[in-house]
This record gives sequence, structure tokens and C-alpha cells, in this order.
Amino acid sequence: MQGRFETFTVLINRISRNIRKIKIQEMADYNLRSAHVSCLYCLYTNKGATATDLCERCEEDKATISRAVDYLETNGYLTCESKSAKRYKSPLILTEKGMDVGKKIADKISAVLDALSDDLTEEERIAFYRSLSIISESLEIVSQKSEIKEKSL
Repeated sequence: MQGRFETFTVLINRISRNIRKIKIQEMADYNLRSAHVSCLYCLYTNKGATATDLCERCEEDKATISRAVDYLETNGYLTCESKSAKRYKSPLILTEKGMDVGKKIADKISAVLDALSDDLTEEERIAFYRSLSIISESLEIVSQKSEIKEKSL
């Protein structure tokens, strides 16, 4: 059992670390961070989104997305169509600069995913993602139960 736990956590951590490393290496020329990359990719592939959408799609908290959006807007990667008080629900649109970088990010992601698929059959890839989804959902349920138990103590 302990070996299984160690293998699982080490592999998940290694995957996460390598994803962050790829993001950092690829975006160093643009002075962008991991959350910026996720936002740009989401905005590029969805032809825009709100900050609320970005929180859900990027699995980031409101503060992280807010800082990322501010940085990307200040540095000319995106624009907010509305200047209203409810900015969090206002559409965010990539500028030409944002579209260029968004395309580069999408192309890099496609290349990485293609490279990952080289050693997997389509059936293995489908089974892998299904397994990851089951693990993710199960861990979320366990973490929610732990959170409820902590609050009741």
C-alpha cells in the first residue's frame, strides 16, 4: 500500500513539475507565468471568456485570476470590453498581441500532446484520461469529506 501511495504521489508531482517547467521555458521570452499561460490559452481557444469562466476552466482561485488578468491587460495581451463595476463578469478579449501568443501556446500544447500520444494507442489514451478523471473526482470527494470533518471538530 505504501509503495502504491509513493508511486502515485511521485508521478503526479513529477507530471505537474514538468508541466510548470515547460510553461516557464516556453513563456520566458514573454515574461509570462503559469497562470498567464492558462488564461491566454483559454481565451484563445474559447475566443474570449469572463474572469469567472477563467477561474472554472483554469482551476484557479479568484485572486490568482484577478492578478493574471490585470497583468495581461496592463501588458497589452487582452482587453476588457466593459468598464463596469461588475468587471469580473465582463467579457475579456485577446488583443492582436494576445492572439499571437495564444496561438504559440496552443501550437506548443498540441505538439506536447502529440509527443505524449506517440507511445499510446487511442484506446490507451482514452483509458488513461478516464482513469485520471475518476481519480480526480474521487480525491475531490475525499477532500470535501475531510474538510467537513475538520469544520465539525
